[in-house]
Amino acid sequence: MKLAKKVVLAAAVLPLALGTASAYAFGGKDHKRGGPGQCGGGFDRGMMRQLDLTDAQQEQLKQMRSEGKQAMKDEFKQNFETRQAQREAHQAQMQQLILADNFDQAAANELAKQMVEKQTERKVKMLEKQHQMLSILTPEQKAKFTELQQERMGKCAEKMQQRFNDNDA
Repeated sequence: MKLAKKVVLAAAVLPLALGTASAYAFGGKDHKRGGPGQCGGGFDRGMMRQLDLTDAQQEQLKQMRSEGKQAMKDEFKQNFETRQAQREAHQAQMQQLILADNFDQAAANELAKQMVEKQTERKVKMLEKQHQMLSILTPEQKAKFTELQQERMGKCAEKMQQRFNDNDA
């Protein structure tokens, strides 16, 4: 398959895949985080509960979550029209690219770069929030957190291996 066709196909499939991924991340129809058989992320409240946090640490985390939630609500309200216009413009660019008589690889590359930049910005913000939350932990709690993450990753790897083996049979 020619590269141009691959890029067009990727441009068409990517929004669908992202939409599906976000639906599964929300939990799909049965509201289970991560979707069926998927391993969740490495940072959640359940793991934080296992760290024997002091009352002060719990209060700090609660305050951080509350402030973060309020900041997201405020930002959503403030920039709704702007983001909506950006989404519509982005969708129009994709449609124009996909439906054009000749494929413009430079435009496709630029569009893909914009998508990656936005995703990177969101990931950096998420990591910054996680860093702030973990910064209240003591060194012992951080060590236990790391241990719990490793344990979770091991269980996840076992699940994935089991699913892989079950699919081969």
